Amino acid sequence: MATLLRKIGLIRLHDRDTEDPKHHQGSLKGSKGNQKNNANKHCQTANETNILSTPEIKARKLDQHGKEKAPGKDKQQGKDAKEKQQTGGGGSKATSASSIPSLAPHRQHCTQVRTRRLMKELQEIRRLGDNFITVELVEDNLFDWNVKLHQVDKDSALWQDMKETSTEYILLNVSFPDNFPFSPPFMRVLTPRLENGYVLDGGAICMELLTPRGWSSAYTVEAVMRQFAASLVKGQGRICRKAGKSKKAFSRKEAEATFKSLVKTHEKYGWVSPPVSDG
Repeated sequence: MATLLRKIGLIRLHDRDTEDPKHHQGSLKGSKGNQKNNANKHCQTANETNILSTPEIKARKLDQHGKEKAPGKDKQQGKDAKEKQQTGGGGSKATSASSIPSLAPHRQHCTQVRTRRLMKELQEIRRLGDNFITVELVEDNLFDWNVKLHQVDKDSALWQDMKETSTEYILLNVSFPDNFPFSPPFMRVLTPRLENGYVLDGGAICMELLTPRGWSSAYTVEAVMRQFAASLVKGQGRICRKAGKSKKAFSRKEAEATFKSLVKTHEKYGWVSPPVSDG
């Protein structure tokens, strides 16, 4: 039995000794190579860890991290700006506040232009020698005039009415807006109460040149009054003599409403002179 075991051992020893040395060496090299690769991998990992831990790379990583988060931050900022705009935040207030001072010089300039123009026209009217019109300021207000029309066509029925009723003049009120002479004045008849002659309810006057569409800054108050005197005669204006109605005073509020209505009508259908009924 012992002899048999020895033989088996010898066989095993012989097999081990007769194994291919190259194969054995290759296996050894393979194991050593694996160990070496593992060692290299470990070194590389260690080196990467050391490199990434340097301050420069840390800063680079932080920058990249910030860039990745930047879009979200921009979205949030855009959202905040949109909410401020919708709720009328500080930006709109600042804009409106900055636009307010720019209006003051413009108004001041308009007031100066209006004042110079009206002062000049007052002087020219007072130089007139034909006593066609005279002007009185309402409570010393340069922008609110009472104008007395002393003359109309002496061959007209209206002139005869003025003589028979001892009416020395037709009194009108003329008020000048802030942007005069670039916008027309508002003019209405005060006394006496007139019928026809393009004089409407409240003493409003139906004349295209008194509207924004027909007005020109070249028109003077004197020229406007002469045109009005001609339209009174053309429209066959008369002094109202009906009992009760003749003593009823014209109203400014009614005149403004009437004038606004007639301007809207004429803007829609146009100004026709002579009337369509006259051909």
